[in-house]
Amino acid sequence: MKILAIDTSTMLGGVALMDNNVLVAEARMNVRLTHSERLMPGISHVLDSSGLRLGDIDVFAVAVGPGSFTGLRVGLSTVKGLVYATGKRLVTVPTLEAFAWNVPFSRHLVCPLLDARRKEVYAGLFRWTGSDFSRVVNEQAIKLEDLLSRIKEPAVFLGEAAILYRESIQGALGDKALFAQPQVMVPFPSNVAYLGMRKAERGEFDDPINLVPLYLRRSEAEVKKGRGL
Repeated sequence: MKILAIDTSTMLGGVALMDNNVLVAEARMNVRLTHSERLMPGISHVLDSSGLRLGDIDVFAVAVGPGSFTGLRVGLSTVKGLVYATGKRLVTVPTLEAFAWNVPFSRHLVCPLLDARRKEVYAGLFRWTGSDFSRVVNEQAIKLEDLLSRIKEPAVFLGEAAILYRESIQGALGDKALFAQPQVMVPFPSNVAYLGMRKAERGEFDDPINLVPLYLRRSEAEVKKGRGL
């Protein structure tokens, strides 16, 4: 089974291709310009470097969020287009769950953090159970201090917000605050491919018609519109 995975949840987007649990190719791209300008060339690059065509892909996987509102919309609309064009199946993977897989086998809690702005973070707490991660705290948009008050044991922090709020995290948790190394501080699209492959093998496919991003909260534009601004 060949699976093509897309992750546009954060500013460092990417594409990965796996064939029967073997990683064939992975491309990561800084999308500070726009996801729409970089994503399709990234997909083409991964396919070309693998010697494959779009029609060779059996399943498409996409990181469904939380994350950048614009990035998620671009990623989901792109994967929907690929699914409709090829007639292939689709699986979705929660962004923070895939992010936790940057540090499997951790003996400590794993806490991926993305900046949600408005003094909040997108966060989840995960524990390694021997072969998988279980959720200790479900993914949510939460004030950093409220999240940290729930952590009573050592935790590994990773993600853009872990870098942004490192001093605050260390101040609140002291020696319990552990930080991932720089190379695993960012999401890996290959994790989306791996978890997507597992879902596909279980037959847990998603309906592209009803596919929506996992935002966890309203965007700034929606909030301003609700206030009549």
